[in-house]
Amino acid sequence: MKPDTVVFDLGGVLIDWDPRYLYWKILASEQEVDWFLSDICPPEWNVRQDAGRSIADANAERIAVHPDHADLIRAFYGRWDEMLNGAIAGTVDILHALNANGTPLYLLSNFSAEKFPRAREIFDFFHVFEDIVISGRERMIKPDAAIFHRLTNRNGLEPSRCLFIDDMPANVAGAKAAGMQSIQFTTPARLREDLAGFDLL
Repeated sequence: MKPDTVVFDLGGVLIDWDPRYLYWKILASEQEVDWFLSDICPPEWNVRQDAGRSIADANAERIAVHPDHADLIRAFYGRWDEMLNGAIAGTVDILHALNANGTPLYLLSNFSAEKFPRAREIFDFFHVFEDIVISGRERMIKPDAAIFHRLTNRNGLEPSRCLFIDDMPANVAGAKAAGMQSIQFTTPARLREDLAGFDLL
């Protein structure tokens, strides 16, 4: 069955977000950036905010462990805008092309509930989505099947008719386990080819 509905991830697919963009400005070397983002504010710490923990609690937890790096820890969310390198223009073009074709579009993203409103202020494409599921709001997170079911159940969607696009292999696998069709995003050009293969472009 070919899909007729497309579900997008946000970071790494539609917007270019990377903590390194900020910490390259703050720290003196690539080695220091690697150390900070692996030992002080590692990905698993950030994921807990995506799952619903408050930024205040996140900062307090890390600063209690690493008080000498309090300013660097606070910068993670305090200077969050500097982790953005704009929209991924080619993907946004594809998004608008799908919208122009009448394809139902949805967004499902692991994202802090406190930072998502700021993303909506910065980027102007969110109006094309019929519904937006943000992990921090739902307090559930990809790749767990529950968040995919939240989207489909809330909107009366048949999972097998949905095509999910994400840059993370684990999330692609999670969508498939939840009954969706799914592809891993690498580049806008490859995504355009993949969507053409599904007769969506």
